[in-house]
Amino acid sequence: MSEPLVIVGNGMAAARLVDELAKTALGRYAIAVIGEEPRLAYNRVLLSSVLAGETGSHEIELRPADWWRNRGVTVRYGYRVTEIDTGRRELKIAGEESMEYSKLVLATGSTPLRLNVPGADLAGVHTFRDSRDVDLLLTLAAGRKRVVVIGGGLLGLEAAYGLAKAGAPVTLLHLMDRLMERQLDLPAADLLKTLVERKGVRVLLNASTARIHGEGHVEAVELADGSRIEADAVIFAAGIRPNIALAKEAGIAVNRGIVVNDVMQTASSDIFALGECAEHRGICYGLVEPAYEQARVLARHLADRPAAYQGSVVSTNLKVSGVSVFSAGDFIGGEGSESLVLSDVKRGTYKKLVIADGRLTGAVLIGDTVDALWYLELIRTCEKIAAIRTDMMFGRAVARPSKAA
Repeated sequence: MSEPLVIVGNGMAAARLVDELAKTALGRYAIAVIGEEPRLAYNRVLLSSVLAGETGSHEIELRPADWWRNRGVTVRYGYRVTEIDTGRRELKIAGEESMEYSKLVLATGSTPLRLNVPGADLAGVHTFRDSRDVDLLLTLAAGRKRVVVIGGGLLGLEAAYGLAKAGAPVTLLHLMDRLMERQLDLPAADLLKTLVERKGVRVLLNASTARIHGEGHVEAVELADGSRIEADAVIFAAGIRPNIALAKEAGIAVNRGIVVNDVMQTASSDIFALGECAEHRGICYGLVEPAYEQARVLARHLADRPAAYQGSVVSTNLKVSGVSVFSAGDFIGGEGSESLVLSDVKRGTYKKLVIADGRLTGAVLIGDTVDALWYLELIRTCEKIAAIRTDMMFGRAVARPSKAA
């Protein structure tokens, strides 16, 4: 008889885990997936494309209903798990009866941060995190509402670009001196700012939000320097926080995220966690690729196959506000490293490769990201690059023409 395995969370990490389990442990588990959002799992990375009108909402669905059905998976979306009873191995679901499990996987993702400033609770203050937020933002754009987006990381840039392309006047506020400071160096961030502004988004850096003004509804945003920006709506996109509430209330060990070992196991031996909610060796990744790597390891472990997650080389390879952006590894560089840089502002391209000990250790690309995955492979494999050092800036086709062909 199949063991009942329940996955709480119906996002990208959960979908990949089911896919991996179908390859490694088909028939061993009776899998049930419970998700709070009222739809099947979708590609969250493409939400900004839906907001910008470049992709239909139905097109970002990861798998159709029959894919889940053909793998014997029960999917219950639009349901919220309220409690984990670790002693009875049972989940309590809002408005429903309890559900038993033999193995439990927490893939609860993250929740958006809201700044603790006066006026943050006014009507017209929103977040940008899931498909329901996109529907609301589309309504704002259709009404040509003046929108202030707070946060110049990936989420904020995506929200600002999508809103601007959909027709809303947008101002983007960022506390730091450059956009995407965790993924880009200063020249790359400056170029990205220029390209984003060309798309109709007003960008203000070193902008600290002091308060949101309004009588019952958003009317303006005041900055720490006293300046005021008129607005009909404010979007918080200043970061995310691992969603650990269920685990914490159940007495499962948590720090910033749900603490897991190298097989994604929590302090409770029959409970696992992966994706944005998980903390491995002190790190919460908050990115898709580490979640996929974790899913592969967990699926092998659940199939009694040897596996261990050793952490991930963090990389970003996305279209940000319509601009191709890639970064990986130590893209800043330190003592003993050297940087190769190619910059063409007019064409909107920037490349920086960081080399240390004869190996590629980091890279940043803006505009032209054709060779991003090749650079990432070189970083991950720690391959010696002396033979291709002169040509590698110009891509794989030049540095290794026979392999590229």
